[in-house]
Amino acid sequence: MHKRDFLAGAALAAVGTARAQGGAKPAAGGQPTLLTVGGAIGKGNRGPLDKALDQMMAKHKLQFSTAFAFDAAALQRLPRVHITPTLEYDNKKHKLSGPLLTTVLAEADADLKAPLRLGLRAVDGYNAIVSLADAQAYRMMVATHLDDQPMALGGLGPQWAVYDADNLPAFKDKPVHERFALCPWGLYYIDVAVQG
Repeated sequence: MHKRDFLAGAALAAVGTARAQGGAKPAAGGQPTLLTVGGAIGKGNRGPLDKALDQMMAKHKLQFSTAFAFDAAALQRLPRVHITPTLEYDNKKHKLSGPLLTTVLAEADADLKAPLRLGLRAVDGYNAIVSLADAQAYRMMVATHLDDQPMALGGLGPQWAVYDADNLPAFKDKPVHERFALCPWGLYYIDVAVQG
């Protein structure tokens, strides 16, 4: 895919997501949606995927009849945690902050007692699959800030599903470049499914 086509598709998807909410209650204040949670959730604030206007989601073959859309303000209102992992990109410790992934899921009324499988989709199409049990054990977060600054699209943001790999037995002894395979940066969609 050409860079220009990708950027145009991403821009259309952001606009399309906001418009596709139609009669549904917008995430907050009519601001653009940054993160959508769909699948096995208990409540939604937007309608089904619109293949014409939700271009990036359609290209990534996502499907949902209802979803919960978060804008930046909605994510900022959630309780925040902070971690300082060593990042693979510069091999330095950085402060990351944002809500726990489970807090985001609870806001969309996902059943946190069920055996859930989470598909964490990034804007580049990368899709990491993690169980809810692992997300809880790793204290996985939806980082929105890096070193106290909002993360930008085109960098690691605007959201990054991530954990403190330096302090987790499953990852701390691995080379730093092998610690974050379950951590898509540019996170924009979470697919919640009951494992069966």
